[in-house]
Amino acid sequence: MHLSKHVKLLGVLALSSLALAACSGGDPLASTSEGASTPTGDSANNSPIVVGSQDYYSNEIIAEIYAQALSAKGLDVKREFRIGQREAYIGEIESGKIDLFPEYSGPLLRYWDKESSATTADDVLTALKATTPQGLQVLSMAPAADQDSYTVSKAFADKWGLKNLSDITKVTDPITVAANSELESRPFGPKGLKEATGVEVKFTPIEDGGGPLTVKALKDGTVQMAIVYTASPSLAENDLVSLNDDKGLFTASNIVAIGSTDLPEEAVTTINEINSKLETDQLIQMNMKSVNDQLPADKIAEEWLSTNYTN
Repeated sequence: MHLSKHVKLLGVLALSSLALAACSGGDPLASTSEGASTPTGDSANNSPIVVGSQDYYSNEIIAEIYAQALSAKGLDVKREFRIGQREAYIGEIESGKIDLFPEYSGPLLRYWDKESSATTADDVLTALKATTPQGLQVLSMAPAADQDSYTVSKAFADKWGLKNLSDITKVTDPITVAANSELESRPFGPKGLKEATGVEVKFTPIEDGGGPLTVKALKDGTVQMAIVYTASPSLAENDLVSLNDDKGLFTASNIVAIGSTDLPEEAVTTINEINSKLETDQLIQMNMKSVNDQLPADKIAEEWLSTNYTN
């Protein structure tokens, strides 16, 4: 009898514990139920907003501007910077592991829609919005642009009379082009260049995004052409010439933010305000501070925000 009473007492205590759990937090098994739904939108605001960036100093600066502006609004932010090039990080964005990413309108459009014929800034933005995968949104486009360009040394341009991309037909010596390895498979790479101009070029990968190694190769003649971004301070500092894209090989490349549709409304509004204030000349100045003054991205971003964004 003593044992029976003890078992009954344990049963009563167990039922009482379950009742208390139900009153305090709902179904105690809900958090472990297979297939339980994950909060989205405003209900997911307890999770940090993950901001990513390319492995490119200029893109990291913009991402840092985003991150600091959101933090100033009281939003929780996590940084995932210097991930790599587009082939490396797009999957992270599409899967929802990254919530916000500064991008470039034309190259991103070409990544998602290789057949797109849009070239102007407005047409590219419209086409980009139409092709953006479900679960993602395109935030406002900035006036600032950082355009891919085929670049040569001034000495090479003067020797062959190069101003436009089509002028490379005048060059009778072999041409080697340098860029990140991804260029080889992109529409404006060696194959696209041949289709546009009829000129066949060799390709050598230099994995620094048009940085000092690429500039050195152009200046010492190791390569004759390279992809260097138009907002790079190295153009003026190293007597480099961006060839005018008279063949329409590149699409407009304005800064846009790609974000999850689950971003809080305050985050969307903040990033749209930031992008509306970003100008190309400001971008060049920030890039100069990074390359020449070796200032870290967070310091450059802080300075830009204090001057241009006080909301």
